[in-house]
Amino acid sequence: MSRIAGRFEQLAREGRKAVIPYVVAGDPVLEATVPLMHALVAQGADIIELGVPFSDPMSEGPVIQQAHERALANGTSLRDALACVRQFRERDNDTPVLLMGYANPVEHMGYARFADAAAEAGLDALLTVDIPPEEVEQVNRELHRVGLDNIFLVAPTTPDARIGRIADQASGFIYYVSLKGVTGAGHLDTADVAHHVARIRERSSLPVAVGFGIRDARSAAQVAGIADGVVVGSALIRAMADKLAAGADRESATAAACELLAQIRGGVDSVCAS
Repeated sequence: MSRIAGRFEQLAREGRKAVIPYVVAGDPVLEATVPLMHALVAQGADIIELGVPFSDPMSEGPVIQQAHERALANGTSLRDALACVRQFRERDNDTPVLLMGYANPVEHMGYARFADAAAEAGLDALLTVDIPPEEVEQVNRELHRVGLDNIFLVAPTTPDARIGRIADQASGFIYYVSLKGVTGAGHLDTADVAHHVARIRERSSLPVAVGFGIRDARSAAQVAGIADGVVVGSALIRAMADKLAAGADRESATAAACELLAQIRGGVDSVCAS
């Protein structure tokens, strides 16, 4: 059983939901990434989603785009992101970590080479925004060879037949994008989220995590009542960026992200306890 499947099974036994923070490797600087990952786990993160910086992050809103730009300006690469996972595993062998990114860096490395390097580093899963289920056979073969999950996105506009194809190829969990548009945009419509999560569950037995639009304890609690996990990214990155822009040091920026995550953890747990 993969770490991700094991974590969701554990949470289900405990009557709890997953909290999944997203941060970008190398933002604000590479040496801050692993301490941030550990700090988020200490505040209740169940799974870490680590973004791989990319020059054209088409699904991201301005907050995460700027994080990618900062990380790229620092020279952060896919190999650096894998090195962060390897360093994280020196202290934490339990928390699942997935890489979220785009196809080009993985294809450039080569699927087999990437899978071997990812497994050696202690990675658990890959989410690539721009590899569709119709073209995933080769990468899935290499990921599954080394025991890695492949996470897929489902959008509000994804038709039922395509959800079925995604379910056939996905493992670990399915990531439902709660809003039309990019990360950090719009406001949650919980009735609409519930409708689409139900559509996914009709076609897949995998856990469903919801992201895009989780920004505080209230929105996290709303989603926790519907899905198996909540993903938060833009709000955490904005909290850190605002601190740094105000002249604070990296430790204070990390503390701001951790404070927000603790509030989100509390919001999720309040629903599960009720």
